[in-house]
Amino acid sequence: MNELQALDAFASLSQETRLRIVRLLVKAGPEGMPAGAVGDAMGASSSKISFHLSHLERSGLIQSRREARSIIYSAVYPALSGLIEFLMKDCCQGRCDPVEKNCADTYTD
Repeated sequence: MNELQALDAFASLSQETRLRIVRLLVKAGPEGMPAGAVGDAMGASSSKISFHLSHLERSGLIQSRREARSIIYSAVYPALSGLIEFLMKDCCQGRCDPVEKNCADTYTD
């Protein structure tokens, strides 16, 4: 993930409803959830949810697919992982691998 992509993703996540939607879809797993169920879970109107889902999809954090008459949304796990990787790329000035070791352990008093 490059800096421009990360900025776009962070901009999408900086709004409370969109952050909650991404967290909900991560919990839902690869199967995802129908748009109506996302709206019900968020307690928002279909037009409001549609706006937020479209924004998240444009940023590449979620994807949609059609199943019969429903549109199913799911998290794009590689994009979310890429965002974390972007943040942790230079972790601890190269003194630890954030996947293998808790970086907080590097700087204990």
